[in-house]
Amino acid sequence: MKFVFAVLALVFAPTASELISEGELEAHFNLFKTRFGRSYANFEEEIFRKRVFASNLEFIFNHNREFFAGNKNFNVAVNNFTDMSNTEFRARFNGLRHSGVQSAPAIHSASAEGLPATVDWTKVKNVVTPIKNQEQCGSCWAFFSAVASMEGQHGLKTGKLVSLSEQNLVDCSAAEGNMGCEGGLMDQAFQYVIANKGIDTEMSYPYKAIDESWEFKKNSVGATIKSYVDVKTGSESSLQSAVATVGPISVGIDASQLSFQFYSSGVYEEPACSTTILDHGVTAVGYGALNGTPYWKVKNSWGTSWGMSGYIFMSRNKQNQCGIATAASWPVV
Repeated sequence: MKFVFAVLALVFAPTASELISEGELEAHFNLFKTRFGRSYANFEEEIFRKRVFASNLEFIFNHNREFFAGNKNFNVAVNNFTDMSNTEFRARFNGLRHSGVQSAPAIHSASAEGLPATVDWTKVKNVVTPIKNQEQCGSCWAFFSAVASMEGQHGLKTGKLVSLSEQNLVDCSAAEGNMGCEGGLMDQAFQYVIANKGIDTEMSYPYKAIDESWEFKKNSVGATIKSYVDVKTGSESSLQSAVATVGPISVGIDASQLSFQFYSSGVYEEPACSTTILDHGVTAVGYGALNGTPYWKVKNSWGTSWGMSGYIFMSRNKQNQCGIATAASWPVV
């Protein structure tokens, strides 16, 4: 289906009014609603969503025209978020509350000398769980980033892949400064797990995508951690060293751009990204190069219909683009 939308991007001309007729827009919108099971409360909301969809479709067509002309390294596509404005999308899905302060008792600083050219932890048994979906809750910090790195470290140490509870962090880590679906920080999630002497399994404490009361069960702990380490701020060589020698690493990024919202495949390069204003927590699970362009392989938490089945290749060694090495850390198990 992504291919269909990508091909359609080639068919039409540059501007919104020239791209498609009202009838063609209606066909695209109906296809979107069918594919993603959309229905709206009333006629007014449907008209509003159709207008938002049309604006986003224009962006997608124009970007992909540049991609197929060889001017972009990545393409974008219609996805589950195409009837949302970028402002609305960021408010619902991007919940990282980056403070700019490193709190770990240890800082990892290293060069990239002697490291493998390519690393991919998704190809190693018992390290990376399947793609999850945070839904419309700003729990990226817990949902994917903190939990994914804990799952990875626990799997590497024990040889057992255990899916851990994001809801445990959403509900129970307010004392450390997290705000559930309103956002939080990965380091604060690690602080909670240390103080709590563990985090429950996903099976015992399932994700509900809402803030609820404390339901932690001591007899359902899936993993414990002793401490955590921050990667030297802004150092991609230190991050590369951590990914290569430690495992999946929690990272904060700027995911605020429309190009990220609709990313489909290729190496994401966005000069408008900030290196300091970070709004989304994800996990670096590898690195490599695609057609000579260095990338970080990053696991997201927006389901498998986004990106490359839930993953994205982000620019590597591009002056810390999107802040991928600004707030990186991992738990010590």
